[in-house]
This record gives sequence, structure tokens and C-alpha cells, in this order.
Amino acid sequence: MTDPQDLTARLVRCPSVTPEEGGALVLLEGLLSEAGFACTRVDRGGVANLFARWGQKGHPRSFGFNGHTDVVPVGDAAAWTHPPFGAEEEDGWLYGRGATDMKSGVAAFVAAAVDFVRQTPPDGAVVLAITGDEEGVSTDGTLALLDWMKREGERMSACIVGEPTCPETIGDMIKIGRRGSMSAWITVTGKQGHSAYLQKALNPMPAVALLAHRLSSHVLDEGTAHFDPSTCSVTSIDTGNPATNVIPAQARMAVNLRFNDLHSGASLTDWLQSEADKVAAETGVTINMAVKISGEAFLTPPGALSDLVAGAVTAETGLVPRLSTSGGTSDARFVKSHCPVVEFGLVGHRMHEVDERVWTPDIHALKRVYSRILSDYFAA
Repeated sequence: MTDPQDLTARLVRCPSVTPEEGGALVLLEGLLSEAGFACTRVDRGGVANLFARWGQKGHPRSFGFNGHTDVVPVGDAAAWTHPPFGAEEEDGWLYGRGATDMKSGVAAFVAAAVDFVRQTPPDGAVVLAITGDEEGVSTDGTLALLDWMKREGERMSACIVGEPTCPETIGDMIKIGRRGSMSAWITVTGKQGHSAYLQKALNPMPAVALLAHRLSSHVLDEGTAHFDPSTCSVTSIDTGNPATNVIPAQARMAVNLRFNDLHSGASLTDWLQSEADKVAAETGVTINMAVKISGEAFLTPPGALSDLVAGAVTAETGLVPRLSTSGGTSDARFVKSHCPVVEFGLVGHRMHEVDERVWTPDIHALKRVYSRILSDYFAA
């Protein structure tokens, strides 16, 4: 049997700070190749990615797992009580960057997949799509894998993303969708001048304050059956002006929106532009805006896939998981265009922290859940 705890430790010892591969995908490729998986490196834009398939290419029953081995920077290494890449264990915890997010999840689904195809070779295919670009800009990771799969005729008929999903206890939550995310950078331009001679200047600060108030106080919606209300947060206002007797020429504001399936990135861009145009007309300033849409809202409606995962979770943990769309973004936002996708993984409240760590019994429990999912899927 493949030990997911040992594999987690071996992965944590790989210093794969995004976008560095750090040896993690090399390790996994060797293990999967030995188990009979056809492995292909799908590197793009300086990012390392791994595609692994056991079984027939393009089979209509091709169950997939998606995850990442890249991790966020360690921060102040001196603040850690255990080396960030040491994978040291103490009192049932395994410490290290990526221990929770998400090398333990990758180790659990790799171990489950390897043991499943060895013990019960299925009529179908098992696909693993593992990226090194989830914690980075996410343009050459899972997207690169999906682009390559489309060109090569590879497919997944259903997929689990192994990100941490559980708030308190393994088994308490499955993600069946995610809110959309976008950011806007707004530049308000007036005319610089002396603060004693207001009539000779055009202060951009009242305009940016007015726009910030209108955006942050606007109620976008009341939420939907599966999503919380959409939000718009003003996250930064800056002039770069250290002088109190100078009216600045420009002020800059940043906003972040998290939105449900009542909206799209395009519709919210139109709303932002409309509000900016109104403030510009009222105050006489010029307002320019740049927008980045990180992902659209999506939902995998409750049904066959969520029932499959929930049944396996209940069988192995005794808990009935809640179906949720909470949290930030994940690579499920890309996979949803390829096949039905849900997310299930470990408890996530220690990810990205100093002394990031994972409770080792949970790694084994997660492997058991993934193993049951594979068994139930191919037995149906």
C-alpha cells in the first residue's frame, strides 16, 4: 500500500516555491510511471506541469484529480519552529510549507490512484493533472494542462480538485462551485496645485472618495440559493503625496469584487465604468480603469458527482458534508469548462501560515475517501 503520509513528507521536502518545480513533479512522475501511468510533462511559460493517465486515452469513464505542488513563500524562516522544508513530525502533526496547501491532498489522491489501479484495474481511465502554477499567476498551470488535453484528445469525465475545503473537521464541507473574482485599478486625475488656492487646482481626492463610497455601499444582490451576496471591497487609496500643502494631480484606488452567478466579469466591469463615468461628470476629473478578471462564478449543481463524493465522505468519516461555494478561487474555475468538478480535501485553516502543518491521521482519512470515490465511481 502507498503511504500518503510518507509521500506528503517527501513532497514537503521539495522546495517548490511557485513557480519552482523543486523536485516535486519529478518525484511524482517516477512513482506514477512505476505504477503503470503514462506520464507527460506539460511545461509552459517556465512552469512545470504533469499529466498522468492509467487506462485508455479518451475513455468515456475517465475519473480525474487535479491539484498543485507549488507553494507560497515561507516568509520569515526564522519564525518557524520547524524548518519550512524539513517535513518534521511532532505530536501527530507534520510541519512544512505546503503540508496543508496542498501537498497532502496531492499525496492522498496519488496514493489512492496508485493502489486502486494495482488492486482493482478499472474499466476506464484514471487521470491526474498536477500543476506547479496554482499559487502564482495561474496562466501556465492547469490552463496549460487543459489546453494540451484538448489538443491531444485526452479527457476527464469528472474531476475532484483536492484543495483544502473543510472548515473544522475533515468531511464537513464539499465545494460545488466558487464565486467569481476580479480586481480593478482606478486612476483619478485632476490638476495639481497649492492647497491655499483651491480655485486653481482640481483635487482628485473628493472624487475618489465619492467613488469609493458609491462602490462600497452599493448592494449588488442578496445572494442566491447556492451563493452568498456579491461584494465590492475598496482595498487601497493612494496619492503618493507626502505634502499637506499640495493638492495632488492623481489619486489611485484598487477594488476587489467577489461575485455570484447573477453576474459576470463583463457585467461588473460595465457597472464599475458606469459609476466612474458618473463621478467624472459630476466632479470634472478624468477617470481611467484597468480590470483583471481572475475567474467567473461557477456552480456544479448538486447531483451525481456531489452525491458520489458526499457518499464516500460519509462512509469514511461519519459526517454528512455541507455543499458550499464559499472561499476564494481555485483551479476548479478552469476545470469546470472541461467536465463536472467538485472540490474536497483537508481542513484548511493552517494553510499559508508560519508553521503550516497537517494532522497526519487526516492524510490517511483523505486517502480512504478518495479510494472509495474511485471504487464507487467505477462500480456504478
